[in-house]
Amino acid sequence: MSTPDHVVLRLPFRGTWLARNSPARRVPSHGTHLFATTYAMDFIAVQGRRTATKRDWRSLLYTEPVERFFAFGQPILAPADGRVVSVHDGEVDHVARRSQLALLPYALTQAARVRGGAGAIAGNHVLLELDNRGGFVVLAHLRAGSVRVGEGESVVAGQELADCGNSGNSTQPHLHIQIMDSADPFTARGLPMAFQEYRAWRRPGVTPDVVERGVPNESEVVEPL
Repeated sequence: MSTPDHVVLRLPFRGTWLARNSPARRVPSHGTHLFATTYAMDFIAVQGRRTATKRDWRSLLYTEPVERFFAFGQPILAPADGRVVSVHDGEVDHVARRSQLALLPYALTQAARVRGGAGAIAGNHVLLELDNRGGFVVLAHLRAGSVRVGEGESVVAGQELADCGNSGNSTQPHLHIQIMDSADPFTARGLPMAFQEYRAWRRPGVTPDVVERGVPNESEVVEPL
C-alpha cells in the first residue's frame, strides 16, 4: 500500500498488465539506485498471464520476434497532467529473449549498455515534468518511431504518448516507469510512486480487488478502471 509521500499516478496503459520489479517487494526495486531507478516498476501486457501469442522452440533455444508479444505496439498513456521535457526516439527494437541460451550473451554486454548512456539503457523514452512540482516521470523502452509528443508540449492524463516497444536495455516488450526529483537521471533521486483506481488480480483464478490507491505487488496483474 502507498503512503502520503508517494506521487500518485494513473496506470499508463489500457487492459491487463503484469507488474514486475515492484518496489512493494524490495527497494531498490531493480537492485540499484543507479539512474534514479530506486522505485522504478516494469509492466508487461498479458492475456490471462500469458505475455505472448505462443511459446515454441524459439522460446526455449533462441530469440523471438517482438510482434508475438502482447505489449508490443500497445499505446502508452500519460500517467498524469504535465509537460514534455524531452523525448528520445530512433533506437531500434531488439528481438525478444526468453531463452536462457539467448539471455546469457545479452547479460555479458550489460556493462557496455550502461556505458552507452540513456539511449542504450532506456531506449526510446519520454520524460514528463508533472504539474504542481510532482516530479519527473520517465516512460521507457518505447517502440521506434512511435513517439507522438514533442518537447515543451503540455499533456493530460490518459493522452497517448507513444507505443510500447523493446528498445534499450530490454529483453521483451514492456514498459519501464519511474519518478525522479530532477530531470537528470545521472544526478536525480528516485521518488516512490503509487497508482490510483485499478483492479488487481493477486493470484491466478481469484476475484480481483479494486484498489483506490496502491503499489502493485510483484507478479500482480493490474488493469486501470
